[in-house]
Amino acid sequence: MTIQELERLIALYGKDIFSFCVHLTGSGQEAEELYQDAFLKAVERIADIREDGNQKSYILSVALNLWKDRRRKFAWRQRIAPEKELSCGGDYPEAETAEDVLSGLLREERLRTVREAVGRLSDRYRIPVLLYYMEELSVADIARIMRIPEGTVKSRLGAARKLLKRELEGYFYEERTGAGVV
Repeated sequence: MTIQELERLIALYGKDIFSFCVHLTGSGQEAEELYQDAFLKAVERIADIREDGNQKSYILSVALNLWKDRRRKFAWRQRIAPEKELSCGGDYPEAETAEDVLSGLLREERLRTVREAVGRLSDRYRIPVLLYYMEELSVADIARIMRIPEGTVKSRLGAARKLLKRELEGYFYEERTGAGVV
């Protein structure tokens, strides 16, 4: 694979990979660093990226492994010299007309609630959910990225759905009936 082909990959999958990095880190600044490092690592390993393989999955797996390494290093540093972990929220587009304001706010509130619920899942459930629903990867691709069996991916997705349903059930039920949640 040439540098020009890597540039093509960035043009094709860059937004998806950056979005995945934002969801992993919960911080725009950390996501930018992770995104850049993932593509730098891809440049280092340019020979490993097969043209006939799923190139997006390969770069997502690089980003995931870099993030896991950072988390391990952060945890180790926390044991030695604790510090606070910072995170910032996402940016959402504003509605353009007065009619769109309320529906836009409600939609954003629902999205924020779901994102927060997904963010509270443990990594073993959150990562497959992000890869499956956000990146629209197949179970086989997720299994390859996470280096776990396909059956494990399926069971983690199922368990995550149950956890999310249980957590969000009250919110969306109350929202539909108008019983207090906006």
